[in-house]
Amino acid sequence: MTSGQGRLLAVSDLHVGMAANKPVTESLRPHTDDDWLIVAGDVAEHFEEVAWALRLLAERFARVIWTPGNHELWTPRGDPVQLRGAERYAQLVELCRSLGVLTPEDPYQRWAGPDGEVLIAPVFQLYDYTFRAPGTHTKEESLARARASGIVCTDEYLLHPDPYPAVDDWCRERVAATEKRLAALDPDTPLVLVSHWPLLREPTDVMWYPQFAQWCGTELTADWHTRYNVAVAVYGHLHIPRTTHHDGVRFEEVSIGYPREWRRRGHPRGLLRQILPTPHES
Repeated sequence: MTSGQGRLLAVSDLHVGMAANKPVTESLRPHTDDDWLIVAGDVAEHFEEVAWALRLLAERFARVIWTPGNHELWTPRGDPVQLRGAERYAQLVELCRSLGVLTPEDPYQRWAGPDGEVLIAPVFQLYDYTFRAPGTHTKEESLARARASGIVCTDEYLLHPDPYPAVDDWCRERVAATEKRLAALDPDTPLVLVSHWPLLREPTDVMWYPQFAQWCGTELTADWHTRYNVAVAVYGHLHIPRTTHHDGVRFEEVSIGYPREWRRRGHPRGLLRQILPTPHES
């Protein structure tokens, strides 16, 4: 399936479990009947809330492409779906397929725009604690520094890596499998590479708490935007929506974030970020 004459739009970090974010999600609508939407993770924590949001968006947009964030992978005590780790992810993939939503486990789709075709590649890579806290040299030192400062991601309590021994083991398996798949693609076809976590550490440099970066990606993906033919990299997670460029590649952080964040800064780029056709301001 390829697109018509619509736009390729993106959003992430909808967090619809928060009362103020649900109407924000309800307000998301395409510009045309041919618009596609990328949802780059952190839709919600509870399974039914993820289902509600993706169902709503799938009914409105010509095509929806999703990749998981850390929040979808949590197993909250109050969620009737108590699957953990890889089993939870597999169940989310099945949910998406029942709704017609594409996932990292499905064939990459071609999107045709005025500048030609691109391949939309949603990837799921997690993190491995290699974006370490300043002054530390091992995962253990970095985690200890974060705990001492009181900056600990909720993933440490709710994101279970089963059947892997640790999240970084799961990450390494995901990265290896994804690299094999990306390497097999036609190098002449540009990619829109979609992930929840940023591919390289530089976007985390503006975070208020540098200790938190260790939950934000892996050094194993730092060259993906140059090793592969990436036209645009789309991500979320940081709740710092902006456009940056790295090695000549455009990176779009497309998160909505928490109410306390978007109430303060507003939505200066709109709720939905246009990825393609390339917007003039980029």
